Amino acid sequence: MAALSNDNTRLDAGGVIQRLEECGRTLLALPAGGYSTRMRGFNLDVVRSAVEANGWEGGKLRPSIPSASHITRMDDALRWVQLIPQDRYVLRRIVGARSLVSPLNDKHLFPWRRLGTMLGADHKAIQRWHAQGIDLIVAGLNGIVPSQIKRAERVSATQK
Repeated sequence: MAALSNDNTRLDAGGVIQRLEECGRTLLALPAGGYSTRMRGFNLDVVRSAVEANGWEGGKLRPSIPSASHITRMDDALRWVQLIPQDRYVLRRIVGARSLVSPLNDKHLFPWRRLGTMLGADHKAIQRWHAQGIDLIVAGLNGIVPSQIKRAERVSATQK
């Protein structure tokens, strides 16, 4: 399950964050509800566009519906979060929350401080935990076992 970018190079932490944020934009751009069989027969676009043209309805700003390729990329990126072990569910929640980016204004739905308040931790700790979660995803995509990550962290800490 090695993650390759478009030019067949391995993704690093920045690439994973970028793909997860793209995933969040796509997820939030999807329509809230689909058409039911009852609504298919009554979907009168001509009448609806005439009403909107006359200004009778203050239209709500919505992002464009994502393409099938964007939805496929979203599904792939959402599977990456499962590379974080289940016993580290807080990291999963943080990574998932930070991936939600508004498609209209490109702002995170959950800033660092709001996540800190929600989880009862300092925002700097939330940033460190997010980085740990991203590192676990990158390691999983590159085929590194989590125990090897801990060993590498201990070696780099002793070298400082």
